[in-house]
Amino acid sequence: MTITPSERLIHLHAAPYLTWHRLRTLYYIDPSFSAVYTFSSTRLQERLKLSGIQAAGLFEYLHNTSPGITAAYYHSCGVKTVTSLDSSYPQRLLTIYDPPWVLYFLGEKALFHSSKMLAVVGSRTPTAYGKKVISTFMPELSRDRVTIISGLAAGVDGEAHKQCIANGGRTIAVLGSGFKHIYPKQHTELARQIKKDHLLVSEYPPDVSPQKWQFPMRNRIISALSDAVFVVEAKERSGSLITAYQGLEQGRDIKALPGPILSKESAGTNQLIAEGAEPVLKYANLMAASWR
Repeated sequence: MTITPSERLIHLHAAPYLTWHRLRTLYYIDPSFSAVYTFSSTRLQERLKLSGIQAAGLFEYLHNTSPGITAAYYHSCGVKTVTSLDSSYPQRLLTIYDPPWVLYFLGEKALFHSSKMLAVVGSRTPTAYGKKVISTFMPELSRDRVTIISGLAAGVDGEAHKQCIANGGRTIAVLGSGFKHIYPKQHTELARQIKKDHLLVSEYPPDVSPQKWQFPMRNRIISALSDAVFVVEAKERSGSLITAYQGLEQGRDIKALPGPILSKESAGTNQLIAEGAEPVLKYANLMAASWR
């Protein structure tokens, strides 16, 4: 049975020590990802700048597992995959510097290719004002068939997903962990709803537990999938601001909800507006330039 480059990539993506940059190195060596399976432990160490222990561990993985075994495992978990080598990979992600090599997903794959995508992100402790704004705009966003993207986090993210579902809209949740480790745990049921009727996405294999550094990486996917990023509320130092700045670097429209100057939850959004983000004063302000 012929093994495709995508199948090899999926297998390699779960390998120990193969970071995004090391996978890129392997791609430059051989775009079919077949050469690495012929490398000795010493050559792996030299070409990928690994320690001896790391190279030995990777060599063992390459020769004691296989693309077929990995594919069978994901199939048993109900997890689907798409790689950056595939024609069905989300085109928006290919416009950024570091698109995920593999996306793992559960649910409606067609949502990757929605014509209108809006990221809605914000504080983990939104005020009543922030929640009210989400509930006010969501019926119109759902009516206009705008797919809402967020990160399943507590606060604004969860509120955006819930309001979207309640209003008959479509939503994508991007995780910072594998599907077997939903974070936060309080959103386990929400994740179940999303994977059943919407789309749950991660760049991490199912068994990967959440680590702090993975969430900024997750944020670049949220912004890259979108046409515009709407920051509802954010403190002065906030992960939501990371998403906004990543979106800015990716050429996305950045929008922010203005708030009281004495509110800590509006310090970040007010700063974005001062830096040039479009203030959201009415529904029309949420429209991305490409939709107008």
